Amino acid sequence: MSEQNQNDISAEAVDVLHKAYGQLQEQIRKVIVGQDEVIEQLLIGLFSQGHVLLEGVPGLAKTLMVSTLARSLSMTFSRIQFTPDLMPADITGTDILQENRSTGQREFRFIPGPLFHNVVLADEINRTPPKTQAALLEAMQERQVTVGQTIHKLSSPFFVLATQNPIEQEGTYTLPEAQQDRFMFKVFVKYPTFEEERQIARQTTSNFRPEIQPVLTGEQVMQIQSTVRQVPVSDHVINYTLAIVRQTRVREPGTPQWINDWLGWGAGPRAVQNLLLGAKTRALLSGRTTVSTDDIQKLAGPVLRHRIVPNFTAQSEGITSDKVIERLIQETPARESELTSDPGLGKIFAA
Repeated sequence: MSEQNQNDISAEAVDVLHKAYGQLQEQIRKVIVGQDEVIEQLLIGLFSQGHVLLEGVPGLAKTLMVSTLARSLSMTFSRIQFTPDLMPADITGTDILQENRSTGQREFRFIPGPLFHNVVLADEINRTPPKTQAALLEAMQERQVTVGQTIHKLSSPFFVLATQNPIEQEGTYTLPEAQQDRFMFKVFVKYPTFEEERQIARQTTSNFRPEIQPVLTGEQVMQIQSTVRQVPVSDHVINYTLAIVRQTRVREPGTPQWINDWLGWGAGPRAVQNLLLGAKTRALLSGRTTVSTDDIQKLAGPVLRHRIVPNFTAQSEGITSDKVIERLIQETPARESELTSDPGLGKIFAA
């Protein structure tokens, strides 16, 4: 494919995606007041073919936000309320023994579970035991479910949106790091501003019932996902992304000493992949056909915060994952000449 043709495709992609993005925002804002950054990251996750974990205290409309997004799409939707007694078969489906009326023989038939939809809301995912949480791993990574000896393909597109409450410890099960790594983003849902809460109070205590119109079909979403992967990324941006991620790896060549002092574990290659895919989508949403280091910086928080583990020393000093990420961005030069000439980063590129 020639460079001119790729530019033509990219220009068309910008137009299609920008229009779809605006329409989806318009529909979601009929119900959700504020939370613009959260909505943007949800849509970046959708168009990047990634899954999103939403974390926030009760009452911040996390579930309502996800269900409103689902209503804005002409795709199937299911909500799974995770509870301590939920079993893996309750979400993946199971084989049942039935009698064939024509032959009189008994045979097994697979009954699909709620995972067999395009958009799946895993509500309060940390309320179910690890055995059931693990049932999502294959679905999120491979887009398939194995029951017995049979592999069942999931619908396309497939998008998992999970919510969790960070303040409750009773009856909860922390997601293991391996499962958190399957989520492209971990997004914090924060309290609304005063004016936003005033509007929420007025809107939700009246008879106001907005009507949500579907904007995109599943086929259109898959076309956008395919277009996102065609967006070019320069070697400089890839090197910058690698520099950010590889510096989080404890006791590896080029890792800063303060990282060794603060982190127990760093991010793997999936972080690089998700940063670049998210940056491609963000570039298109911003009307650009090339990715910049600014795109990487803006998405470093939601991509990395659940992939790096502060150790006890850092926690005792009040150091969070987000503070580590902020310092990494501050200390990693974004300019190409400074990035390649930095002596510490030279060890990372040579490793």
